Amino acid sequence: MSSHSNRITDRIRLFEARCRERGLALTVQRRVVLEAVLSRDDHPTADQIFEDVRLRIPDVSRTTVYRVLDALVQLGVIGKPSHFGAATRYEPNIHRHHHLVCVNCGQVMDIEDDGSPIDPSPFLGEQAKCFDIVDYSIHFHGVCATCRAGKQPPENEAQPPSAEGEPAP
Repeated sequence: MSSHSNRITDRIRLFEARCRERGLALTVQRRVVLEAVLSRDDHPTADQIFEDVRLRIPDVSRTTVYRVLDALVQLGVIGKPSHFGAATRYEPNIHRHHHLVCVNCGQVMDIEDDGSPIDPSPFLGEQAKCFDIVDYSIHFHGVCATCRAGKQPPENEAQPPSAEGEPAP
């Protein structure tokens, strides 16, 4: 079994355990939405996940997918990184990490955090004294290699963030 398959299997087990702990039903929709997020290596929008889920559950509603995504974030089995644009994005990586964000095509790439502590004082100044930081994520904005080379990204890669808002769950 590949490490990718092991990661997916481990995350599904975590999802099942957290649902049992909180008395949530292990529905087909929740599992399929989770599998759709875990099967990707990008930072898809809710609409992209919805399209993936519709391939397996053709009559699923957009609202159901949005609600399930929010539930999965609350369960801590997927991440919802800070906004890279107007569209909310989701990701399978739930461990602290940072991001490279292309200002041209919207592609988002993970940078793993090596665990070295970052002192926020130089960034926050006096505000750091009155605020307990519990987590952080750093986003570097620039131009990816594909855009720098003047090539269009493949269709399955992240597209520019949508200017349209997403419907409320």
